[in-house]
Amino acid sequence: MKNRVLRANAVRIALTGAASTSILIVALIFVFLFREAIPFLRDPGVSALLDRQWVPVTFQQSQYGLLPLITGSLMVTVLATLIAIPFGVIAAVYIAEVAYAYEREILKPFIELLAGIPSVVLGFFGLVVVAPFVREAFDLRSGLNAFTGALILALMAIPTIISISEDAIRAVPVSYKEASMALGASRLQTVWRITVPSALSGIIAAVMLGMGRVIGETMAVLMVTGNAANLTANPFESVRTMTATIASEMGEVAYGSVHYRALFWVGVVLLVATFLINLAAQRVLRRYQEHE
Repeated sequence: MKNRVLRANAVRIALTGAASTSILIVALIFVFLFREAIPFLRDPGVSALLDRQWVPVTFQQSQYGLLPLITGSLMVTVLATLIAIPFGVIAAVYIAEVAYAYEREILKPFIELLAGIPSVVLGFFGLVVVAPFVREAFDLRSGLNAFTGALILALMAIPTIISISEDAIRAVPVSYKEASMALGASRLQTVWRITVPSALSGIIAAVMLGMGRVIGETMAVLMVTGNAANLTANPFESVRTMTATIASEMGEVAYGSVHYRALFWVGVVLLVATFLINLAAQRVLRRYQEHE
């Protein structure tokens, strides 16, 4: 009995230490980013971050406005999420509730393989195949725009949404489905009115994880969005995301320069946005679970 208590305490201490370490690492990341970014507030000042243009390298006055980078990231993320959700959820429902066993054996490995494709390979695919298709389909001057980036990011998020949503749907108790069928509901009605609502918390978690990959993606958007810091609401114009800006400029910027500090403010905004999205997702899941 004493040994069992000692083992339980050891496990509790180990888990507490692991959780505390994770929190400490996140806190240190915040401290590091703000330490490098704070000097920017003294010169040139916070007003420079509110500018409408990002032109850090110029023979005239440099501009470090974050607005075009934020709007570019937001546009690509929202479009990719809107594209990925219906495809991902419908595919998960089909695999979990409709597909035959041999179909699952084919589809599941294919989806896992798609999830494992490196982002740079998908970026090449977008550059060579998707961008020309978008240019010709919509009669554009260039296919490198926010819409093309959203298509590639949706392709990256869909496998995550399918895999986790399918697990959530298959976890719904069989008794729910049998009761629905016994009351006269068709199979399709049972799926969309009983099974999917019962698995909604898992589906929401799948969507949020898919969005997490979309927000943090760098190489694909760097290759197919045009990489132009335009302040626009038109998805068929070239944009630049915050991740692409950091990836393309941090390696060439002078240490300690104003441009260097501005890039750290881009990282701060990106980290805060990711934190808020995760926080909102947890609250949505908690509220849904409380109403169940």
